[in-house]
Amino acid sequence: MNYIDLFAGAGGLSEGFIQAGYKPIAHVEIDKAACFTLKTRMAFHYLKSNNQSDIYLEYLKSNIKRSELYSYIPEYLLNSVINLPIGPEHNEKIFRLIDEQLNGEEIDLIIGGPPCQAYSLVGRARSIDGMESDPRNHLYIQYASYLEKYKPKLFVFENVLGLKSAKKGEYLKSMEILFLEKDYKMQLYTLAANNFGVLQNRKRIILLGYRKDLNTDLPDLEAIRIPSDFKVDSIFKDLPPIKAGEGIDKFVNYTSATNDYLNQTSIRNGIDILTQHVSRPHTDQDKEIYRIAVNKWNNEHQQRLDYNDLPEVLKTHKNRHSFFDRFKVVAADLNYSQTVVAHIAKDGHYYIHPDIGQNRSISVREAARLQSFPDNYYFEGAKEGQNRTAAFKQIGNAVPPLMAEKIAEYLKKII
Repeated sequence: MNYIDLFAGAGGLSEGFIQAGYKPIAHVEIDKAACFTLKTRMAFHYLKSNNQSDIYLEYLKSNIKRSELYSYIPEYLLNSVINLPIGPEHNEKIFRLIDEQLNGEEIDLIIGGPPCQAYSLVGRARSIDGMESDPRNHLYIQYASYLEKYKPKLFVFENVLGLKSAKKGEYLKSMEILFLEKDYKMQLYTLAANNFGVLQNRKRIILLGYRKDLNTDLPDLEAIRIPSDFKVDSIFKDLPPIKAGEGIDKFVNYTSATNDYLNQTSIRNGIDILTQHVSRPHTDQDKEIYRIAVNKWNNEHQQRLDYNDLPEVLKTHKNRHSFFDRFKVVAADLNYSQTVVAHIAKDGHYYIHPDIGQNRSISVREAARLQSFPDNYYFEGAKEGQNRTAAFKQIGNAVPPLMAEKIAEYLKKII
């Protein structure tokens, strides 16, 4: 079951399909750091399939450099990660590079979702013209050109809830018309990641499309409910305590054995090497606000901090009329956390660690776990060793692999 991943990001959607038994032909992504992440993940899967996982472990232990890790990987596999922007200027080159990977094989599936800022409610609220002039509004047209070129049996198009209301639904209607012109019918689903075993309140739109000649019945993805009694503290329990600005990018030991949630989801998957448990530094003022927020949650019957209730000396934001919850604890005693978004790359105020003794925002690895990425998934920077901010951005933009895997399993029956 071959697929192409467009707007691939760090590969969360792709990872789910790989775990379900699909074969990636190519990943197309504009961000250089994310492309290195994809190459490193391709290296992991290749080495694992060839019983050479020890080489990947040496990389996680910092015993070999990135370039040496890649030297063990066939060139065609590294070339399957295409670092180009999707659009009229580059599509022909991308087509050519994908065709080189195909070797005459057919594509069963195209997956991926264009950047979501143009459709997001927050993005539109902050934009002067409601994002109407943003060229990313029309990237679905480029997506359609790949459907026309490769004629897959199915496609999976992921995006934010705001897609339904953007320009009063006109974009969504235009997509449906365009995809139909390319011989694809589509169905829209509104999915919550926590229904798929992800410990996060993340709601997204999934468009499933199928070629008209298949005349198939699509699964009811909205009916999926994977029962779970796990709490968010499942992702924190085995990690060493660190303070703000502390942590180790590569290779630190866990502090305890694994637990049922980490086992059942394969987040902790038998490799006792912890990477990217790194926290950003914070100012003394921010740390004081974090203390107030955590104490309020723990001692006042799960009350969230309202920014306007802070002492005046701690209130430095000019906006006092919205975003009152800009400082928010990732509560360990709930069944799922707030949504992890790309803004986590700019500051961690919305993702405060629940342990007041650590007094920090969550680490890269903790954010990755909330998104259900396995611990052996390594997030790269454009330059080796400069990856905390890049990693946070990639994680915030990703599709949870656990959710993607369940979707992939349902689609497998159709293919």
